[in-house]
Amino acid sequence: MNHESNIHEILASTKTIALVGASNKPERDSHHVMEFLLSKGYRVIPVNPGLAGSTIHGQTVVASLADIHEPVDMVDIFRNTEDAAKTIDEALALKDVLQLKTLWCQLGVVPFEAAQRAENAGLTVVLDKCPAIEWR
Repeated sequence: MNHESNIHEILASTKTIALVGASNKPERDSHHVMEFLLSKGYRVIPVNPGLAGSTIHGQTVVASLADIHEPVDMVDIFRNTEDAAKTIDEALALKDVLQLKTLWCQLGVVPFEAAQRAENAGLTVVLDKCPAIEWR
């Protein structure tokens, strides 16, 4: 996990990101990171069941990863560690459908057991990092 040498490669090859835990509240980190990623040319699909159907930064929010009907290179998880583990398991179940390559857990999010399952299934996993910080 945390393939430091691969982070630049991950960010360079990623085109579409599902951002789980997206928020429409400007004070939330997920709100700023989504805006940053969009500004860098990524396609970002916000995922939040409570906001499904609304928009954040002009992008329509979906309720779950299962509601995404296009390939996704990366799932970026803005959830606590326990919820992130559930999201990782959901992503693993959809890995082939989404053509998923990378799972990224934000700062402070370290679901080790779920991350190990994801790596064992062939996904690249980054824990406890922010793509906006790493991009810079």
